[in-house]
Amino acid sequence: MTRNSFINNLWRWKCGMQEIEPVTKKYSIKELRKTEWDPEFEQLMRNRQIVGAIRYEPKVKGKKADYEHIPSSIERLKKYQETGNQEYLVDVANLCMIEFMMPSIDKEVFFEAMDDGEHCKKI
Repeated sequence: MTRNSFINNLWRWKCGMQEIEPVTKKYSIKELRKTEWDPEFEQLMRNRQIVGAIRYEPKVKGKKADYEHIPSSIERLKKYQETGNQEYLVDVANLCMIEFMMPSIDKEVFFEAMDDGEHCKKI
């Protein structure tokens, strides 16, 4: 175990959390740009946003939301789990983006980058 992996896992051990395995392979930014983004998914999102703008109206960042994006996102995630239809995932991504642009919650919103230690569980 390297010194860095020891330091990175120290607080995890103290909290009774599973340790993080050290990354052994170094990836270039060029390699990661190919593997960590899906252009097809992005295009599907964009297509649906354009259709939505035609049906309703273009989005205005900072404007108060007219719709409840969060409950709708949760419902669509459930529908994806039930059906396997990936269109629901595109809807969820768009709803999250719209919520980011036009918050529907009744509190001041902010963005603060942090690692809360909560990550997806490995299957």
